[in-house]
Amino acid sequence: MSNTVDHGHGDGSPMLDKKKSLILGGIGLAFMVLIFWKVIPQIGDYGEAWSALQSMGTLAMALIVVMVVVYLLAYGLPFMAVTPGLHYWRSQQVNQAAFTISNGVPAGGAVGLAVQFGMLTSFHIAPTAATAAITAVGVWSTFVSLGFPILGVVALAAAGGSNQYTWVGIVGLLILVTVVVIFVLVMRSESLALSIGRLANKAIGPFRNRIKSLHDVDAVAPITKFRGDMYEVLKRRWAAITAAQVAVSAAQFLILYVALRGVQGWDSPGTSMLAAFAAFAISQVMLMVPITPGGLGTVDALMITILISLGADKGDATAADLVWRASSYVPQILIGIIALLAWTKRAGRAFATSGSAKPA
Repeated sequence: MSNTVDHGHGDGSPMLDKKKSLILGGIGLAFMVLIFWKVIPQIGDYGEAWSALQSMGTLAMALIVVMVVVYLLAYGLPFMAVTPGLHYWRSQQVNQAAFTISNGVPAGGAVGLAVQFGMLTSFHIAPTAATAAITAVGVWSTFVSLGFPILGVVALAAAGGSNQYTWVGIVGLLILVTVVVIFVLVMRSESLALSIGRLANKAIGPFRNRIKSLHDVDAVAPITKFRGDMYEVLKRRWAAITAAQVAVSAAQFLILYVALRGVQGWDSPGTSMLAAFAAFAISQVMLMVPITPGGLGTVDALMITILISLGADKGDATAADLVWRASSYVPQILIGIIALLAWTKRAGRAFATSGSAKPA
């Protein structure tokens, strides 16, 4: 979890440490500027990318628009999948609003969590269920982010690419297996959850006197609470949330693929779907490096590098990445703003109604 979140409140909603958020936001912004200004131009070519974009035909642009719409529709599925009774548009509002805040505000992840919690409870979702939904979506998103690089390495081998990225699959597999094993043990029984909590306390023990924030930490309570919140939800909804999260990532990949083939030309051999998927999937490992929001810049640099190593032209790879990034971000930011405005207006009316109903 983010270091900017304070879980001291009993309602389950996180608080924001403004000082840490500003520092982290400044660091993230500096890295983004550095990557797009210095790193990517050494890998790709912005000039060639612009030329490639200018040569893109109407059909290619139309296909990109279609894939963006599919992606946006898929983005509304996760919260609906994990929250019984939550309608699609409300699920879309929750996810898009959080995306806008998390990616549009420096170190906005903690604020995004708080907004998700506020929106869900305003939609008459019980606080415990809201916390479980937010946690489930976050955990499953992490599982997919760890799983895709593994699939990417397999795709890279099948496409005849270099084995220099094999380490990504190995690291991703080790982390994923570790996380899944711990997760399953926690979910399997309350006694195992208690045992893992005690084990975590022992691991933290030597650092308690050295790190002030760990002095009074008790891992047992949050782990057992996590299990209590999540068990019933995941027991019934694990398949639905898995399908929803995979659909989001698959739709995002299709944007990249049609953009790449659009700049290369559909009448040319170009980059195969398998090779493009390898580049997309392996680059998702950079989402685990929490320097910039959504891996902005870090994912792009690795993706362009792999595409070029698989035979894509520098300009085509750079252009496809820029189209993918803009198509993944700009529409979501706009929809997120609309969702926030719609929710704020609705919440304001509800507050005014409840306020007027109180006796004088």
